[in-house]
Amino acid sequence: MEILLIVIFVLGYLAIAMEHSLKVDKLIPALGMMAILWALIAVNHLEVFEILPGIGKESHHVEGVLLHHLGKTAEILFFLMGAMTIVEIVDYFDGFSTIKSFVKTRSKIRLLWLFTTLAFVLSAIIDNLTATIVLITILQKIIKDKEVRLWFAGLIVIAANAGGAWSPIGDVTTTMLWIANKVSAGQLIQHVLIPSIICYVVPTVIASRMKIFKGNIEAEVEVDEVSPPYSSLMFYLGLGSILFVPIFKTATHLPPYVGMMLSLAVVAAVAEVLSNRKFSVGGATAGEGSVHHSPVHKSLSKIEMPSILFFLGILMAVAALESLGMLFDFAGILENSVPYLGTEHHSTKISDLVVLLLGAGSAIIDNVPLVAASIGMFQIGMDEPAWHFIAYSAGTGGSILIIGSAAGVVAMGMEKIDFFWYLKKIGWLALVGFLAGSVGFIILRDFLLNAS
Repeated sequence: MEILLIVIFVLGYLAIAMEHSLKVDKLIPALGMMAILWALIAVNHLEVFEILPGIGKESHHVEGVLLHHLGKTAEILFFLMGAMTIVEIVDYFDGFSTIKSFVKTRSKIRLLWLFTTLAFVLSAIIDNLTATIVLITILQKIIKDKEVRLWFAGLIVIAANAGGAWSPIGDVTTTMLWIANKVSAGQLIQHVLIPSIICYVVPTVIASRMKIFKGNIEAEVEVDEVSPPYSSLMFYLGLGSILFVPIFKTATHLPPYVGMMLSLAVVAAVAEVLSNRKFSVGGATAGEGSVHHSPVHKSLSKIEMPSILFFLGILMAVAALESLGMLFDFAGILENSVPYLGTEHHSTKISDLVVLLLGAGSAIIDNVPLVAASIGMFQIGMDEPAWHFIAYSAGTGGSILIIGSAAGVVAMGMEKIDFFWYLKKIGWLALVGFLAGSVGFIILRDFLLNAS
C-alpha cells in the first residue's frame, strides 16, 4: 500500500511540474492527489503518526492527525490570504504608482541597479511575485526597447527571489518555515540576508558590464504624472502593516496569521473610510453605490484563489506521507548516506549537498512541496543553520530556470519571455549568483557557529 501511495504522489508531482506542457492548472493534480492519499489511508486503516521533535513517531487516530495538519496548513493559507488582500487594497488605490517617483534617471546601468534593488527590498515585504508584477509593469512604461526590457525583467526575477529568501514574509517557503517554528525572524535575517545580497549583487555586477546595459534608454522617463488621491498613504500603510506582523508575533507569541488579520483589519478600515470620502466628494451616497465600490470587496475578489487551493492540496498531500512516517524514515537515510560538509557544531546534521540539490531542484519543480517535505523529514531544532540554508536555497534556486519560481512564471507571461532565451542569457547569471550566495552562507554560518 505504501508503494501505491508513493506512486500516486509521484504522478501528481509530475503533473504539477509539467503544468505548462499539460496545460492543466497545477491546483487540479494537487487537490486530487491530496484527497486520494488521505482516502487510501483512511479506507485501509493505515497507522498514522504525529512526528514529535526529539521524540519521534507517536501513533494517533487518522482523523486527529488529519485535523492537526489541516490546522497547520490553514495557518499558512489565512496568512497568505491576508497578505494578498492587503496588496490588492494598495493596488486598488494605485499605491504602487508611488514607486515611479524613484525613477529619475535614463542611464541603463543606474536603472538596472535601481530596479534590482527595489525588487530585492520590495519582495521582502510584499513577496517576490507581487514585487515582480509591480516592477515589470513600471518597466513597460519607461523602456520601449523589447530586448532591453527582457534583460531587465530577467535580473528583476533574480533579485526578487533573492529578496524573498531572507524575509519571513517575502516568500511562501520562508513563511512556511517561520509559521512551522523552524526559523525565527531575527535569526533568518541574520543568517540569510548577506547571502541573499550576494545572490542578487553578483549577477547585477556582471550584467552591468555587458553591452546591453551601456548608454541611456531611448524613451523619456515619466516622472511628472500626478499620483491618484491617497496612493502614497495606502502604499506606505500597506507596507508598514505587513512589516508589523513579525513584531506582533514576537510580542504576543501568537501565530503570524493573527497579526496579519489585525493588519488587514486596519488597512481595510482606512481603505473604507478613504473610499467613502472619495465617493462623497464625487456626489455618490454611502448606500448601495459605496458597496459596489468597496475596496475590501473588490480586493477580496482579486486574490489568487487558485494559488491558495494549490497550497492546500500540496501541503496536505505531503502531510499524508509525513503522517505515515515515510518522510521521517527517508530523512534518516539521507543523513546516514550523504556526507556532511559543514561545521560539526550541531548534533543532527543535514548535508549541504542535500540542501544545494534541493535548491537546484526548485528550478525544475515547485519549491513549496520541496520545503514542505523538508519540514516533515528533518526533525532538528528551531533556528538550526540547515533551516536557514533551506530557506536560502529553495528561495533563490528557482531563478535558474524561468519556470522555477512564481516570479519567473509571471515575468514569462507579462513579457512573453522564451524559455531557452532565459536559459541562455539569464540562467547562468542566476546560477552564478546562487552558488556565490551559497558559499557566502556557508562561510557566514561557520563563522557564527565558531563565534558562539
